[in-house]
Amino acid sequence: EENSEPSVSEAFPKENLSGSPLALSRARQLISFYTMSQNPNMKHLQINHSVQLPPLWVRCEPSDPKKTIWLGAELLRSGNNLSGIRLHTITCNGPVSGNNSIGLKELKENHRMRHHASDLTIAGFARYEFLESTSLDSLTQEDSLIPLERNIYADFAWEGVKKMLQAPPPSSSALLTLQMASGCLLSSVYEPNRELQFLLSLAETLKNGVIKWPKALGRKSAVELVQKLLKDLKDEVDGLKSPNEDDTEDNTAAVIGSMKTLFSQRGDLDFLELLWCNIWRNVALHEELVECFSLVIRALQHGELQTWIHQESNSLLSKLIKQSYHGKMETVSLDGDSPVQMLLEIGVDKMKRDYISYFVGKEFAIRTHLDYFMSTSVDLQEQVHRIQKLHHMLEIVDNCLDLIKLEHENLIFLTQSCINYYKENPLNEKHPFQLPVKTSLVKEFYQNAHPQIWRVEISSGQGPKRVKTIWQLSSTPPAEHEPANGDSLDDTEICGNKQKHFITLSECSQVDFI
Repeated sequence: EENSEPSVSEAFPKENLSGSPLALSRARQLISFYTMSQNPNMKHLQINHSVQLPPLWVRCEPSDPKKTIWLGAELLRSGNNLSGIRLHTITCNGPVSGNNSIGLKELKENHRMRHHASDLTIAGFARYEFLESTSLDSLTQEDSLIPLERNIYADFAWEGVKKMLQAPPPSSSALLTLQMASGCLLSSVYEPNRELQFLLSLAETLKNGVIKWPKALGRKSAVELVQKLLKDLKDEVDGLKSPNEDDTEDNTAAVIGSMKTLFSQRGDLDFLELLWCNIWRNVALHEELVECFSLVIRALQHGELQTWIHQESNSLLSKLIKQSYHGKMETVSLDGDSPVQMLLEIGVDKMKRDYISYFVGKEFAIRTHLDYFMSTSVDLQEQVHRIQKLHHMLEIVDNCLDLIKLEHENLIFLTQSCINYYKENPLNEKHPFQLPVKTSLVKEFYQNAHPQIWRVEISSGQGPKRVKTIWQLSSTPPAEHEPANGDSLDDTEICGNKQKHFITLSECSQVDFI
C-alpha cells in the first residue's frame, strides 16, 4: 500500500519506494474501502468524520491493458461537511516510439464527454534541460568515478495550448532550476576548485592528524619558487629591480595557475597570497613546507623581507610580518602540524578574498552581504566550510554567466538567493536553486531542442468542483516501473526515429455523497 501525498510542483504523485506496487484489483479494493469509510451515509461504520484524512494514492502494477500505475482518492468538502470524493486514474504507456500520440481535439472532446463541460481551460508545460548530470574522474578520489549533479533546466508554463507538443510561446512564464556540483572538468571555475580541494586536504589533515599530501600539480620545487619570491622582493627593496618589471614569470604563472580566465586574476595579491600560490601547487612533502616557512621566517628575522600584507589578514604569519615592522618577533615552532596550520591560515585568507573580490567586483553583491562568509569569529574549520559555500555559489553563478549568459539583474537575484540559503543551511550541492527569468532570455536554448517533459492540462469547473485531464509525454516515467533512458523528446514528425518516451494520462471523476 502506498499512502503518498500528491506533489505540489508536479502533475502526478511523488514516488514513494518504501513498498512494492499492488495488483490493480487490490488497489481498487483499497480505494473502495477508503471511499466507503468516508461516506457520511455509512452511519453504521461509526466513523468520526471531523478528522480529515489526507488523499490516498496507491501505486499499481501496470499489468492491465491501460497500464495503470496509480489510483488515487481525495475527499471533497463543502464547509465542514464531506460532499463527495474525487477519484484519480493515472496510466503510463512506455517506453514507446513512433507517432502514436492522441490529438488535442480528441483530448478536449474526451474531457467534455466525461465531465459534461463546455468551458475548458487548456494549459501547457514544458521542461528543457540545458545541462545534464554526468560522471567524471574526481581529482580528490583517484581511480574512482563520482556522480556530479550538474543540472540546469527551465520549466515553461502557458495558457491556451494550440497543438500537441507546441513550443513555449513568448508569453510563457519561465523558471530556471539549477543544481551545480563542484569538480566538473567542464566548469568555468574548475581551477579554483582544485585550489579549494588542496585547502580541504589541509583542513582534513589538521582534523585527523594524518599528513597526506595530494600529488603536486606544478613542475617546480616549492622551495626554489619561495627562494625566488624572497629574492625578487629583496631586490625591489634594494633598488636592484623595479616592482613593475615583468620578469617574475614564475610568480605570475603560479597565480594564474590558481585561477581560470572567468575567475579573473586579482591585482592586489599581497606577499602571503603570492606565497600561497607558489606553495599549494608545488609542495609534495612536509619537509618542503617546513623549509619554505623557515626561509620566510629567517628573512623576517634578518630584516631581508620588507613587504605589505592586507590589513584584515588573520594568520600567524601575517602577525609575524606585522611584528617585524617593529623589529620584534615571537619565536615560532615548525614542529608537528604547525606548518600545515600556518599554510591553511594563509590559504583561508587568500581564498576568502578571491571569492569576495569576484562577487563584489562583478557587482553581484555588496561587501556587507558577504560578512557571514568573511567572519573570523568562528574556528578555522568552520571558516573552511564557509569557503566551500562560497565556492558552490561561484559554481552556480559563474556557470550561469558562462553557459546561459543571464542578464546582470538575474545574476544579482541568484547570488542573493544563494547567500540567503547558505547563511541558514549547511553545504548542499544537490540543493536546487530557482530563478524566474524572461522567456526571451532562454529562447535560443529551446528553439532547436526537444523537451524532456511536455504536458497539457485540460480543466473545467470551479473550486472543489474543478476537474482535470492531464496528458504528458516524457523521457522518463512518472513512477519507477520502467527503466528511464534520460533522453529528450522528438516532435511528432520525428518520432519515427525510434526515440523512446513515455505517455502518461491522468483522468479523474467525482462522486457526490447522496
